[in-house]
Amino acid sequence: MVFTTPAIHALRRRFPDAQLSYIVEPAAAPVVLYNPNLTDVIVAPRGRGLSGMLADVALGRRLKASRYDIAIDFHGGPRASLLTWLSGAPVRIGYEIAGRGWMYTRRIARPRELRRRHSVENQWDLLDALDIAPPTRSIDPVEMPADGATIAAVEARLRQGGVRPDDPIVVVHVSAGNPFRRWPIEHFVALIVKLARDDSRRRVVVTSGPSEGDAASRVIAEARSTLGEDAAERVVSCGEFSLAELRALFERAALYIGGDSGPLHIAATTTVPIVGLYGPTLPERSAPWRSDRYPTASVDAGELPCRPCDQRVCAPGDFRCLTRIQPEQVVEACLYVLRSRG
Repeated sequence: MVFTTPAIHALRRRFPDAQLSYIVEPAAAPVVLYNPNLTDVIVAPRGRGLSGMLADVALGRRLKASRYDIAIDFHGGPRASLLTWLSGAPVRIGYEIAGRGWMYTRRIARPRELRRRHSVENQWDLLDALDIAPPTRSIDPVEMPADGATIAAVEARLRQGGVRPDDPIVVVHVSAGNPFRRWPIEHFVALIVKLARDDSRRRVVVTSGPSEGDAASRVIAEARSTLGEDAAERVVSCGEFSLAELRALFERAALYIGGDSGPLHIAATTTVPIVGLYGPTLPERSAPWRSDRYPTASVDAGELPCRPCDQRVCAPGDFRCLTRIQPEQVVEACLYVLRSRG
């Protein structure tokens, strides 16, 4: 979702007077809800069974009645392909997909192998037919505007957690829903303890996704225990954050650290220095897409015969692409981006 926002910006530049609509499922809607380049955001819940199918057909009729000239399917899944076809747009652009390519009027080849090419550039292939120049990070960065009310709510939560307005905040996003992107808990603890000890004013805010709440609680408890009573308050727990709240939190932060998952890319929509941890994925494909003016460091285990992988089965069985990344490497990357930021 975040990686499509540069294309939104480019489409608005190419068609300044067009009605530009974006169809999105509810969970990811906050990414585009306040995008100034969109005329309309259509939130389409995913239903099940017959009722879900009927709802999609009804949405297709609504799209067709709106008489769109162009429909672009960035997703490529069965539901997205169907809605693109049901829109009835005379120009329907999508990937050449077995069994569904016929739903598009312009089909773009998509190699099956994992190329060392950024996902934004891969998606940009869909825009070539519209005479849109290749993307650059400075002109077309990822975007997710913050909501003022959400910013104020997050500030209040930080105050309740003992964070003062002038305290530098480091956000550490623990783990990921995908086990192939899950850095060991003990590594997170060592990293957080080091960062908290290095600066008595620094506050480390630990976040996680809904499925990783227990892991985050464990990291917080173990880090506080290691730091001892005098420094335990430097590790902050503010509960779970929504996508919009994460965006507001990152706006306030001095540093973000996390694996290759959604929050890292939401952080990239701000100017916060970022340290990304890459296991089975490659920074060349999914590093933050933003101007080089904003410090970013990517940490990985280096070349491995099994990397990148499709994240279905770990061939060695020990997830070495992540477990071999040591806390000391991440600390060094943190110091690098902080020095770069000044």
